[in-house]
Amino acid sequence: MQFDYAYMLGLFPILLKYLGTTMGMAVIGMMFALILAIIIANIRIFKVPVLNGICQLYISFFRGTPLLVQMFLFYYGLPQLIPVLVGINAFTAAVIALTLHFAAYMTESIRAAIIGIDHSQMEASLSIGMTTSQAMRRIILPQAARIAFPSLVNYFIDMIKSTSLAFTLGVAEMMATAQTEASSSFKYLEAFLAVALIYWAIVVILTRIQLFTEQKLNKAYQR
Repeated sequence: MQFDYAYMLGLFPILLKYLGTTMGMAVIGMMFALILAIIIANIRIFKVPVLNGICQLYISFFRGTPLLVQMFLFYYGLPQLIPVLVGINAFTAAVIALTLHFAAYMTESIRAAIIGIDHSQMEASLSIGMTTSQAMRRIILPQAARIAFPSLVNYFIDMIKSTSLAFTLGVAEMMATAQTEASSSFKYLEAFLAVALIYWAIVVILTRIQLFTEQKLNKAYQR
């Protein structure tokens, strides 16, 4: 069989209709993952009793098990033990899995960025009457954000690509659409190459944005 360029080009409008679903999962997952990662990073830094141990166990589990298994666990497994989760839809289950999975990785990046800030910054903040929480919020975290920014963008890019696993739960996103189109036409190469090119384009755009933003953030620190 010859490669059907016309068929592949015709797939792009169809696949792009579901770009909103793909990006929606990634953006929502990233927002909640970032909030969770900041909270856990602070618990780990200040070694909060009991919570620190729980957070270490959480990080170990979600970094040590595949994302696909976690998606199945939230969508198919947990409703057996927690009846209230029976009504959870596939989109929500996928977002929860993405959030918890990537928060476990982002926690360590944020923690390393915070630790990388000179301790004198905290001491100076406390000496002028700030509380520890005020110093973290106003002085430490803004500086740590610049350090952690490149790795956080990389995690966001990885999260966008990982949304393709949501089709296994029945979420109608780009990968699921490509699979459906390929199955109906038997033109698997054209369908999967089309969706691959879309993901690639998204990553290239985000990488350019990342580099531009890094230059802006680092401009004040250049001599």
